[in-house]
Amino acid sequence: MPSSTARTCKLIRTQDVFTGKQAFTYRKGVTAENTGSRGLSMHLLTIPPGERSRPHLHEGHESAVYVISGRSGLWYGENLEEHVRVDSGDFVYIPPGVPHLPYNASETEPCVAVIARTDPNEQESVRLLPELDGIHDR
Repeated sequence: MPSSTARTCKLIRTQDVFTGKQAFTYRKGVTAENTGSRGLSMHLLTIPPGERSRPHLHEGHESAVYVISGRSGLWYGENLEEHVRVDSGDFVYIPPGVPHLPYNASETEPCVAVIARTDPNEQESVRLLPELDGIHDR
């Protein structure tokens, strides 16, 4: 007979959304709160046309992104001096502590991506970088 503390698989069927510190709205997926995850979170992100996040980093946690549709860009580095274009079908890895600023490169189409982090609480490790706010409009 399984104990009440036995680990088990969990199916998440939710339309719950939350707005992160980064100024993006996410469809909630896997979190410590809804699954008991101890080292992972995963959400669906839709970036509206022409929008961008606030500059930020994730202290002590890795991020991985898979772009399902649309096209995006990512400014990154200590002063957001590096740039990469990200198209549908691309994966992006962001190491812990790296400042970054993702944005939707299209003025007409949303960009949809799956975001996974090694932070099971998702927003706990987010540190905003207001000193980098004016560097890039997008």
